[in-house]
Amino acid sequence: MALDNSSPRFDVPPEQALLVIDMQGYSKIPEAKMAPVRSDVDDILDCVLANGGLELPRGDEGAYKDTGDGMILAFPPHILPRLIDPVLGELNAALARYERPRLSAAPVVRLRASVHVGPLSMPDRRGAAINEACRLISSRAAYHALAAAAEGGGFLAAVISETAYRRTVAADRTLQLGAHHFLPVLARVEGKPDFAEPCRLHVPGLTAPGLRPYISDIADPSDEGNRGDAESPPGDPSSAHSADMGGHGMGSGGATFQFHAALHQPTIAGQVDKMRVDQRGNRSAQ
Repeated sequence: MALDNSSPRFDVPPEQALLVIDMQGYSKIPEAKMAPVRSDVDDILDCVLANGGLELPRGDEGAYKDTGDGMILAFPPHILPRLIDPVLGELNAALARYERPRLSAAPVVRLRASVHVGPLSMPDRRGAAINEACRLISSRAAYHALAAAAEGGGFLAAVISETAYRRTVAADRTLQLGAHHFLPVLARVEGKPDFAEPCRLHVPGLTAPGLRPYISDIADPSDEGNRGDAESPPGDPSSAHSADMGGHGMGSGGATFQFHAALHQPTIAGQVDKMRVDQRGNRSAQ
């Protein structure tokens, strides 16, 4: 009998842009505080999406899934660039504002996020894309990136699938973020030895060279353009701290400085041979 692929079951489902959010240490929050903290995260994300002209897709069947310690959101694929820029940066800033009045007894809210795009059958959310997005957020690189964010006073680390990155940042569809804000890594998940997906890490406030010393699963260790001047062992945050937070790391290329706040009449010891000023908020000198 001849095979017939004209059945609708062989059709490729429409693509969805996926944003997955997961809270750090949610299971360790006292039970009485779980619901209020989770409600606060929903409110924060509501406001951030609204600022980007978006909204939580609660009314779209299958587009919103509560995972307890986070959520899986599906959007029309054309808004994919906005999920990366400005949403990620504004989400980190909103979490920082939430932190300021926090009582000492209240838990710190830090988030991992993943952004992906791919075919997804709705409303049952069947498809590889949702599995891939969830594995990205569960990768070692995502956890290490959030540790880097926390050490630098940040509240968010994001993993962008290579497909999503190429359609947005690489295609020049982001306003504030460029390639130097994203570190190419391999997403590996404990217990899933066959999963090793190229992706990009983004931590608001850090460039790729500043994030590099924290991460062991680099996609291409020979890519000097993404390594910066840091020579610290991968995954050793203690030796990377000074370079990330405004100090400098001495490698073969000299000193690299990253300033994450405005400088007023700064004095930098030593001779600066060349300075590059990034008008989008990251300043470096070497």
